[in-house]
Amino acid sequence: MTLDTLPEGWVVWNEEPTSLVLVYRPDVFDTEAFPAPCLPTLYVTRGHRDRRPGRSNPDPDEPWIAKLYLEPEIEGPSREFADRAGAEAGAVALAEAFAGGDVDYRDLYQQPRESYLDRLDVLTGRET
Repeated sequence: MTLDTLPEGWVVWNEEPTSLVLVYRPDVFDTEAFPAPCLPTLYVTRGHRDRRPGRSNPDPDEPWIAKLYLEPEIEGPSREFADRAGAEAGAVALAEAFAGGDVDYRDLYQQPRESYLDRLDVLTGRET
């Protein structure tokens, strides 16, 4: 799997030597159709994103992490990898799981936001 095989709706938002950001449908998470802070985002980083401030370079033995967020405080699945190529493939697999309905994002919310999640179901083709 490569970034060229991202499922429909997922795009590369930013790419750096030690990080990669993929987002889902930035065209609709524009504060009008859907709230911008709710933009589903996949982060690929060397080391954990919450490491100490001021550390510009991760340790060379830190794993690569692929992690899905539905909002800044709503964390989804996370996977660790030995190298960037594996993490990129893992991020594509997480994007595919999201697109295929295999990520139950409703279970990730402690406080249900039913009307928003109903609209997200329609956007992602999961409406019942």
